[in-house]
Amino acid sequence: MMACVTPSKLQLHSTYPNPPHLSNFHSSPKIKRKSHLGGFQSKKWRNLLWAGGENQYIRKESWCVKNDRRKKCCEAVKCTAEGVERCLLLGNRGEESGGFMVAERFKVVALMAGIMSLCNADRVVMSVAIVPLAAKYGWRSSDLGIIQSSFLWGYIFSSVIGGALVDKYGGKRVIAWGAALWSLATLLTPWAANHSTGSLLAVRTFFGLAEGVALPSMNTLLSRWFPSHERATAVGIAMGGFHLGNVVGLILTPLLMSSIGISGPFILFSSLGFLWLTTWSYRVTDDPLESNSVSKSELRLIQAGKSDSQVIKGKLPPLRLLLSKLPSWAIIFANITNNWGYFVLLSWMPVYFKTVFDINLKQAAWFSALPWGTMAISGCIAGATSDYLIKSGYSITSARKIMQSIGFIGPGVALLCLNYARTPVVASIFLTVALSLSSFSQAGFLLNMQDIAPQYAGFLHGISNSAGTLAAIISTIGTGFFVQWLGSFQAFLTLTSCLYFTATVFWNIYATGERVF
Repeated sequence: MMACVTPSKLQLHSTYPNPPHLSNFHSSPKIKRKSHLGGFQSKKWRNLLWAGGENQYIRKESWCVKNDRRKKCCEAVKCTAEGVERCLLLGNRGEESGGFMVAERFKVVALMAGIMSLCNADRVVMSVAIVPLAAKYGWRSSDLGIIQSSFLWGYIFSSVIGGALVDKYGGKRVIAWGAALWSLATLLTPWAANHSTGSLLAVRTFFGLAEGVALPSMNTLLSRWFPSHERATAVGIAMGGFHLGNVVGLILTPLLMSSIGISGPFILFSSLGFLWLTTWSYRVTDDPLESNSVSKSELRLIQAGKSDSQVIKGKLPPLRLLLSKLPSWAIIFANITNNWGYFVLLSWMPVYFKTVFDINLKQAAWFSALPWGTMAISGCIAGATSDYLIKSGYSITSARKIMQSIGFIGPGVALLCLNYARTPVVASIFLTVALSLSSFSQAGFLLNMQDIAPQYAGFLHGISNSAGTLAAIISTIGTGFFVQWLGSFQAFLTLTSCLYFTATVFWNIYATGERVF
């Protein structure tokens, strides 16, 4: 049996003998940590690893133990100037088990992807359940639009408040409270629908109020746990979970309703939300510096990859200053456009397939689920592509503009083509293209908030998200009235395409990847 342990001695060979970008890190207070291996942590584990300079070679001396005889061996690791793109799954080698542990930041993004999946699954349940509810209560298309948009009535207010709370208290606590409250609202939804339409509107509004904190919390927390050149990939993974929530909700909801009843999916997803809380509350911290689980080597890698200055919590956000700069308005307009198109498709896709192609609810759910599934995959691809562009020498500004242009032009063209679809298969293909390419926005405006205003990113996210939510309310209700008046989805799809093209021009003129605030 052979085991390998790493002593504290580590030799660094670099063109930069003194890593100045780690000066703040080295001066920070010493943090005590516990090991995952039953509290055992040898001093031999303390790797002095940093990433800086163009080419670095890190020579690690280790002791190999075989048949009670110790043999000194060495291994060399090469790190590029960008930092730790190869180290997403890197962890310390266990002295007792001889295995590798998963990097702590990967566990954080996995948990974040899980709650983002539930966040969207809880939303989409109503998009499916509303079809049998409408048949039961005799709701018209305009009524459906009002009920679907009630989620956004609360969402529009909590976005700004939630963003400010995230900047002040951190993403961990804010999203934990949000998940607890929206899970409770999900559980109460079928009861409210049976009680009265007013009760249903009130519960859905409360549900939106709780969910408004999710995206600002995600964006801020991941920016603390990941170096700048890994941030797009991390957001892509988390948003991949978000979009997979659509798939899970669209597929499981009709199955559960047919076997258990309308309350079935609401009970399932709310229970999963409460279960997630038990892990999140004790496992995750707002910052890796506060974590007892992150290894020293990973902590140094994260700190070395940070390009922004330290964020100070508790300072009031300068609203007038934020709104005085055109890069802020580029983000706001992009969020308006993204939410306009996203919520139209999220709320109306099952109804679209049933109305236009006269297919049953289960078939409509499957046709609706396919585009969201590919969106989850393409979002991860978009994040990895954005990080690759930056590591290849493209400026952050160029990377953000390229990703956002794909995220708007692609859906605009696809929705125009959707007007000419004559079969559900062709329609599903065009919707798949539209949603897949729209996920590139995740590596555009969604990341750009941290670029231009790292200290006020949560608040800026809240402002832009509130504007986007207002647009989503208008588009969700407007679709219902357009369909009721004109008997067709075509006019509204064309209008949405034009908005995508206009936003692309505005973004490319005024957006920047440089820090503004």
